[in-house]
Amino acid sequence: MAATLRDVAALAGVSIKTVSNVVHDFEHIRPSTRTRVRAAIDELGYTPNISARSLRSGRTGVIGLALPELSLSYFAELADAIIQAAERRHLVVLLEQTGGGDRDREIAMLSSQRLQLTDGLIFSPLGMSSADTALLNVDYPLVLLGERVFGGPVDHVTMHNVEAAKAATLHLIGRGRRRIAVIGAHEGEVVGSAVLRLQGYREALAEAGIPFDPALVGNVGLWHRRDGAEAMRALIDTGVSFDAVFGLNDALALGAMRVAQVAGLRVPEDVMFIGFDALDETKYSLPTLSTIDPGRDEIADTAVRLLVQRIEEGVTPPVPEVYLADYTVIDRESTAV
Repeated sequence: MAATLRDVAALAGVSIKTVSNVVHDFEHIRPSTRTRVRAAIDELGYTPNISARSLRSGRTGVIGLALPELSLSYFAELADAIIQAAERRHLVVLLEQTGGGDRDREIAMLSSQRLQLTDGLIFSPLGMSSADTALLNVDYPLVLLGERVFGGPVDHVTMHNVEAAKAATLHLIGRGRRRIAVIGAHEGEVVGSAVLRLQGYREALAEAGIPFDPALVGNVGLWHRRDGAEAMRALIDTGVSFDAVFGLNDALALGAMRVAQVAGLRVPEDVMFIGFDALDETKYSLPTLSTIDPGRDEIADTAVRLLVQRIEEGVTPPVPEVYLADYTVIDRESTAV
């Protein structure tokens, strides 16, 4: 006979509810209790009966995940982290792509019939804005990611864009660099990652007493490697002097660093580079790329935890939670002194 929740509870000396809370990775459980329950689960070889649980609860055991585009490495790695966080809670993820900032597709996603196959949705829009908050009043559990919509009626998990970008810029300033180019700005953007990170960049310059020079700002359309490469070529062609580059994401920084090296600039001697996102590939570039880890794993785990909590407790939180993950500056060869 397969082990049951009751068997695990008896072995661990706790209630069935406590075992269920550990299985779903809920917070507010004593570490010693969590360890004891997990040891009992391992000893008995317990696995949840998802089919039976679904029949009892009316739930599918599936959650939706809607991301803009998996061709951007950040979203691919975020999807992987969310899938792992879901698997730890014995959930399956239904993955959808909404396009690179296609507002119409994002809005259509919120009412997609495929959501009937899920118990809730983790949603990261790029095309929508705070003017669209009313569209988030949906009749299913929803957790929002990203920097496009603020003040909505649902839980929101995001990152310290301004503070982390400021830290990246101060990292370069601390290495003696004062002509710091920034690549990845979106001309005319009012809300979003680009404008927030540019704000952090400018705050760092101001704090260090370095004048802001618009000639050092590289505007792009998208945040792919080719966009970083094109912006770097354009910057070099202007003849403006620079001794460091802050790419507003790692893909931009990697594309820009390649062009700089082809142009004969030594990294980090002539130009230092730092990115943002802590993509796995930054550990293998030549030189390895310094970057900001925005807390992607924390974002993923928190988003899944909040969604499961809303599925368990009801659809709409009385007071939506806004959660900002911690960030870390990762110092590598591209900013070595």
